[in-house]
Amino acid sequence: MQPQSIEHQQSYTHGTGTAGLSGTTVSQVLDAAASRWPDRDALVVIDQGVRWSWAELRERARRFASGLIELGLEPGERIGMLAPNRAEWIVTQFGSAYAGLILVNVNPAYRQSELAYALNKVGCRALVTESEFKTSNYLTMLNELAPELSGAAPGTLESAALPALRSVIRLGEEWTPGMFSFADVAETAADDTRLAAVANGLNFDQPLNIQFTSGTTGSPKAATLTHHNIVNNARMSAEILGFSKADRLCIPVPMYHCFGMVLGTLLCATHGAAIVLPSAGFEPSACLSAIATERCTAFHGVPTMFIAMLDDPDFDRYDLGSLRTGIMAGAPCPVELMHRVIDDMHMPEITIGYGMTETGPLSTQTLRDDPIELRVGTVGRALPNTEIKVIDEQGRIVPCGESGELCTRGYCVMRGYWGDPERTAEDIDEGHWIRTGDVATMDKNGYVRIVGRIKDMLIRGGENIYPREIEEFLYTHPKVDQVEVVGVPDAKFGEEIAAWIRPKEGERLTEDEIRDYCKGRLAHFKVPRYLRFVDEFPMTVTGKVQKYIIRERMAEELGLAS
Repeated sequence: MQPQSIEHQQSYTHGTGTAGLSGTTVSQVLDAAASRWPDRDALVVIDQGVRWSWAELRERARRFASGLIELGLEPGERIGMLAPNRAEWIVTQFGSAYAGLILVNVNPAYRQSELAYALNKVGCRALVTESEFKTSNYLTMLNELAPELSGAAPGTLESAALPALRSVIRLGEEWTPGMFSFADVAETAADDTRLAAVANGLNFDQPLNIQFTSGTTGSPKAATLTHHNIVNNARMSAEILGFSKADRLCIPVPMYHCFGMVLGTLLCATHGAAIVLPSAGFEPSACLSAIATERCTAFHGVPTMFIAMLDDPDFDRYDLGSLRTGIMAGAPCPVELMHRVIDDMHMPEITIGYGMTETGPLSTQTLRDDPIELRVGTVGRALPNTEIKVIDEQGRIVPCGESGELCTRGYCVMRGYWGDPERTAEDIDEGHWIRTGDVATMDKNGYVRIVGRIKDMLIRGGENIYPREIEEFLYTHPKVDQVEVVGVPDAKFGEEIAAWIRPKEGERLTEDEIRDYCKGRLAHFKVPRYLRFVDEFPMTVTGKVQKYIIRERMAEELGLAS
């Protein structure tokens, strides 16, 4: 399934392929997988000792769905999931679909106020939760938010702080006052009659999933995705990757994100490939071990994950010869990293993906046989059945090669932001084009290059500067391992450029080295004024660098906060 290679004059294109759209629901995808490949591995969770076939996963999902129905949950109601990557996450993902519920992905890094906001924004009637993870104790958070919980019978919560929430289901077999145990709900006998009645009332255009965006400005937005959005996005990407029942995908990216839930779990289910979860959170050695022992053929991750694995001190001990493909997304891929992934990780068919939560998630992807320069210099072309265009500030499509805002249209575009018609209208126009907020260029063959974020753009002395361009240049320095560029306030120029750089292991860098490297290669106004050499960057749980924190720290350090 490959987009056509057509020369364009304007920055507009659409992807085509041999497979059309599928009008199926998520539960029907699992039904089909269990029917076609009942005895093949469906889910392997290394640190839980789980190894289930497609038939077994389907049975567990249907039993959990029946348990949710027994609790009184009705189709269309929302159920939150607050947990790292566990077998129970997958059961909840498919079980909620069988029950006709809308699954709400809650970031495991959320603190008390963020958790309350998410649950209340969409009116969650039930919440499945881990007891704790890393530095977060979710049971303590819930009891502090809703002190009524400990004194209520399970399923009867009435809380002033969480008015919609009735049932809390905690993972594990332990009993906690006011809560159901996951094991008890999951062991309900599958009620085929009631599940069939729910299935008969479902259609693929109904909402299935709510995911919260990062909320860099204002409160997080609740992107509402349908069965049609995510089933087809998973299918299209799987076709580009050449997936089949013989594949085994190692998934370290979090399930609460589209990368894990759609391009991981659901992508595998559409083609019968095995889902392999190496650990609850990302651990380089756990991923390497899982690939080697489970003979994984594919791996999905953000660039920082690939870097951490390649830099693992025991990297050479692991046999990664089974690998061939996967997706790298979430940040630019330096050319040297691409070479290392292809050569050292044995991934000749690694692809680059681009998208956003609101497009379920992919809009573009490179092909497995694209030249390496296209896999590091672009994010590929439009996925099949997807349209993309690049527009100027007046909404006009720009000529090829000119920069503007990238927009997407098609089956993948979300229904809208839950309960936010105004914010939905800001991002999705009357033609159902969604504005990505990314500045991009498109070449005559439809390949897209992301130049930067509109909101990340800084203006120095009247010059528009996109940090990504500077980052990509600095990545070419042989001693640079990772770099992040931000703008900080400046009295003379309005903004100045600051760069945080992590040198490669065993290397030392100086400010003079970096500035000398920039001379004659980078326009003078793009050369960073402020340079800091660091060992680590502030990160989200999905592995993305939090640039706003870098900006705040630099401004404070330089006395520029005002």
